[in-house]
Amino acid sequence: MTAPKKITCLAVDDEPPALGIIKKYIDAVPSLQLITTCNNAVEALSVLQTQIIDLLFLDIQMPQILGTDFMRTLKNPPKVIFTTAYRKFAVEGFELDAIDYLLKPISFDRFLKAVNKVMDINLPVMNQHTDYIEKNNHQESFISFRVDRKNLKILLDDILYVESLKDYVKVVTKTKNIITKRSIASLEEALPTAAFMRIHRSYIVAVNKIESYTSELIEITKQELPIGRMYRLQVAKVLKLD
Repeated sequence: MTAPKKITCLAVDDEPPALGIIKKYIDAVPSLQLITTCNNAVEALSVLQTQIIDLLFLDIQMPQILGTDFMRTLKNPPKVIFTTAYRKFAVEGFELDAIDYLLKPISFDRFLKAVNKVMDINLPVMNQHTDYIEKNNHQESFISFRVDRKNLKILLDDILYVESLKDYVKVVTKTKNIITKRSIASLEEALPTAAFMRIHRSYIVAVNKIESYTSELIEITKQELPIGRMYRLQVAKVLKLD
């Protein structure tokens, strides 16, 4: 049996004692693998450009650039758990789809609670049979969703867009809408990046189903979907917006 893939981590903090605590906690969890640590965002950017990082432990209050502002500069950011001594950044952190927000001093049990949220996102795709993507004999990719106690198979080519409904997602297809319990973040991770694009905290769209677009809106089957501020640069690059 193949050993489960470890979650690769990067820890960023300008305070060595705080960085040491995160390193110790990561080393204590077998499913986590610390790639390296950084003291600032510039060092972190270099690592992110050369290494595969699944999870970023990121301090918010740092010199040169805030951790939240640094996240906004990343084209395809990894999952992030913010660490900070200031509660005032919590709302902004969660607006960036952070997995969690750890307030210093960080206890090990609170660290584990945050890490378990990452496991909850990854495990349905990696280890269960309720949500997966594979190819059948006709080379048609599909994903299955748990609906009404059944696994419902949906061809990827039939999906128009996905809308987040808090703890649920609505999957809009060519013929029907499906509502299932899961986060939009975990579904984004499961869908192929070449075919689907996150345009907003609440929306993922099938790129080849886009009928028209502006710098602020995308239209699919006469439905206008907003482009979120933090996603505009990525969307503009994909759609080659001026």
